[in-house]
Amino acid sequence: MTGLRDTMIQAGPGGLAVAGYAIGLAFGAIVTWTNFCTMGSISDFMTFGDWRRFRAWILAAATAILGAQSLQALGVVDLGQSMYLGANLNWFGHIVGGLMFGFGMVLAGGCASKNLARAGGGDLRALITLIIVGMAAFMAIGGIFGPGRAILEQWTSVDLKPLGVTSQSLGGLLAQRTGVAAAKLDIVIGGLIVIAAFACCFGNKAFRTSPVHILSGLGVGLCVVAGWAVTGLGFDELASKPTQPISLTFVRPTGDALDWLQRFTAGRVPGFGVATVFGALSGALLASLAMGRFRVSSYSDAKDARRNLGGALLMGVGGVLALGCTVGQGVTGISTLAVGSFLTFAAIVVGGMQGMKHMERVMLAE
Repeated sequence: MTGLRDTMIQAGPGGLAVAGYAIGLAFGAIVTWTNFCTMGSISDFMTFGDWRRFRAWILAAATAILGAQSLQALGVVDLGQSMYLGANLNWFGHIVGGLMFGFGMVLAGGCASKNLARAGGGDLRALITLIIVGMAAFMAIGGIFGPGRAILEQWTSVDLKPLGVTSQSLGGLLAQRTGVAAAKLDIVIGGLIVIAAFACCFGNKAFRTSPVHILSGLGVGLCVVAGWAVTGLGFDELASKPTQPISLTFVRPTGDALDWLQRFTAGRVPGFGVATVFGALSGALLASLAMGRFRVSSYSDAKDARRNLGGALLMGVGGVLALGCTVGQGVTGISTLAVGSFLTFAAIVVGGMQGMKHMERVMLAE
């Protein structure tokens, strides 16, 4: 383990970039090949009563929990160093941002990760959606929406430290009351969640007899685990600018990718997140070509364009408020057992359901 850590630290930003690209490549190919889609999973159970793609999402999260908590126990990654487990719980951002993101992904025909897969397959609508998502994310971080977002966070965030809580993981919240170490509680709670999730997935005959959905969930979950392993091993607290451990998330990194393309000469090695974005695009391109599905397409009409652009704006701002997307919070964040991630996951699902109902009303009106 020490040898791997030394190798990753010595490889530096370049090593993280190469690893990020490889993980993104696998992710993009898996999403394209299996049609993994969180927005589509909501549409499936609302329209057809088909829960298989939603169970694939649950399986991905459960796989990520199992992998991330195992890596934590083995000392490969310190999840407490990630952005998810701070003692400051921004409940408003997680809920409202999640609702915005869920609603927006329906208008835009998919979440950020799905639009990466679609763009790699030749969909120009998805490419423009990603550009707007990235721009809106930066507007919410430090742009025109930044001051308002910061004020809202200041007013609504709850500091858990006065309560004796130093981590918002489920185990961290219970540790103060039970006296049991947070790390041990996280292992127990994570194990129970994984067992329940696996029972939910494989207890359903339609799901367990569908190899593509099983591979979809396992593949996405393992990509997230790989991300934690690489960035955990590459974390160097003695570096001049330590890079937090992180895994797959696609709202902020999409904005970072646009920024890197415009300022390449200022820093020629992309960060891990930027590399995963380019990797996902490449993986989707290769998979769509191999499957004979690459098709250049665009908006059907002006209404389609307005709907997609509006959804992209909601996803960009909502993703920043919620600190992530369907993958960034719904799989990566949940793997840390962060309370905020569970709030965001629930809000995205509710927002997506409301978005589907809105689209039904629009279609009936037309």
